[in-house]
Amino acid sequence: MSFFSSNRERRLWIWTAVVVAAIYSTLGLARTLTDRLGNDFFSVWLFLLGCILVLLTVVTQGLRVRPGGAEIAVALGVAAAYLLIIVRMSAPTERSHLVEYGVVAVFIHEALRERASQGRRVPVPAVLAIVVASLVGAIDEWIQKLIPGRVFDPVDILFNVLAAVMAVGASVALRRARRWGSSLVGPAMGPHDPP
Repeated sequence: MSFFSSNRERRLWIWTAVVVAAIYSTLGLARTLTDRLGNDFFSVWLFLLGCILVLLTVVTQGLRVRPGGAEIAVALGVAAAYLLIIVRMSAPTERSHLVEYGVVAVFIHEALRERASQGRRVPVPAVLAIVVASLVGAIDEWIQKLIPGRVFDPVDILFNVLAAVMAVGASVALRRARRWGSSLVGPAMGPHDPP
């Protein structure tokens, strides 16, 4: 018996590892990049790139079928909530946490959902994904404590948790809207479709 329940689950865990490795690999470079490129570059262009990455992640993982009216309404609500939170965040690093750990949480959530859909036991995939993504974010902060010029910041851990909750919550809301919309016009999604 393979550790992974399917090729899709394996690919999702690989993508999760790639994103986490990318986050961790920049820990020593972040200060240097900010000094060289300036805060304007980080706060505008890299953040826009990150938003595109989150959008692509949500689109490729959450919207695999043509969206219905309920799903579009939920997607617009999620986008509005993200926009309101982003506008209120003053520091580019806060915004980067929202992007980075949102992507990590979505990949973990999708991998756990895939595992559950293949008949493996996964208790509450959404909650488990938030916990695992938050732990990855806490490890990020502990690593920063060991790097000269970096600081351990418990507030950043809270931003990582917020990012995970928002991303997984958006994913679950989109999936439920899809199910609700499909129940109005046809049969339900399937017997093994965990949240």
